[in-house]
Amino acid sequence: MTITSFNPPIRTLMGPGPSDVHPRILSAMARPTIGHLDPVFVEMMDDVKGLLQYAFQTSNEMTMPISAPGSAGMEACFVNLVEPGDKVIVCQNGVFGGRMRENVERCGGTAVMVEDAWGDAVDANKVEEALKANPDAKILAFVHAETSTGAQSDAKTLCQLAHEHDCLVIVDAVTSLGGTPILVDEWQIDAIYSGTQKCLSCTPGISPISFSERALEVIRNRKTKVQSWFLDLNLIMGYWGSGQKRAYHHTAPVNALYGFHESLVLLKNEGLEAAWKRHADNHEVLKAGLEAMGLSFIVKESDRLPQLNSVSIPDGVDEAKVRGRLLNEFNLEIGAGLGALAGKVWRIGLMGHSSRAENILLCVSALEAVLSDMNAPINTGVALKAIQEKLD
Repeated sequence: MTITSFNPPIRTLMGPGPSDVHPRILSAMARPTIGHLDPVFVEMMDDVKGLLQYAFQTSNEMTMPISAPGSAGMEACFVNLVEPGDKVIVCQNGVFGGRMRENVERCGGTAVMVEDAWGDAVDANKVEEALKANPDAKILAFVHAETSTGAQSDAKTLCQLAHEHDCLVIVDAVTSLGGTPILVDEWQIDAIYSGTQKCLSCTPGISPISFSERALEVIRNRKTKVQSWFLDLNLIMGYWGSGQKRAYHHTAPVNALYGFHESLVLLKNEGLEAAWKRHADNHEVLKAGLEAMGLSFIVKESDRLPQLNSVSIPDGVDEAKVRGRLLNEFNLEIGAGLGALAGKVWRIGLMGHSSRAENILLCVSALEAVLSDMNAPINTGVALKAIQEKLD
């Protein structure tokens, strides 16, 4: 068998990630590769740090990208802050709170779970009760935007509760950064991680992180070594620190960082508030079309993420067959349910460059065509009119 060059089909990505990559980012990644310690590249690294501080709304010096996907950003937060015997209150209202628990336990810590139904936001009252019942807890960890359900929790309130009980805060912002407000300094978030492949419209493989000075002080005073050499912030900061002199730690993904730099330039040029508004407005347009068709959202409106929409599957519909037809007939990707919601919902993403009116029109019209052809119990001939009324 002869293996030739791989040429992927052109898809419209409206699942839970990755999202469509902006053409300027793809173009930036094709620029000539230079050395990862080249003075010109080091200057670009400083630009990335400054732009990322803007995206996170922070002045934290320890703000940088990890050369690995969002899961590594998660691990970076836990392996640096959790030592054997530490107690961590972990909120779970979907898949990724469970992964936080795994991280705590693999670091030798004890996870105290605060659990809410999948599709609900984290209950601040339950968190307060857990903090009161565990005065020796060191950290509160929660997912701001739960990708598996499309629910958004009240990060500001949860951070306030944690600090009232002298706890550090770890926040998962993989799906929220660039799509909904994240105010690291104002909310006093101690450690936060995200991904590049969602609302930042970049390729997967890089994880933005930021640590407060309070968190760094805890890391400096650890009793044990950080269990991961690669993710030890004491070592990474030697490479991502300030100034021209950098200590070699690893070979950075040079061209991927070109792309990430471009994505942050695009965000800065659009403006954070404008990006947040675009995601919110396009959610309303998608909502109008899907609800006119007779589909419903599983997350109540007050807790709903605009950029990740979990929609109930009509009775009697083979959801995998629908997704397969959308992919094969329309080159359109939407996501399946995950974990407890597998087989029960579709996850429709409106993240980053995917959050555009033409994508919404394609998604709703294609979904209506496939469902009506399968004799699904939906309303036909009304969804596009509802969308157009919103756009007008």
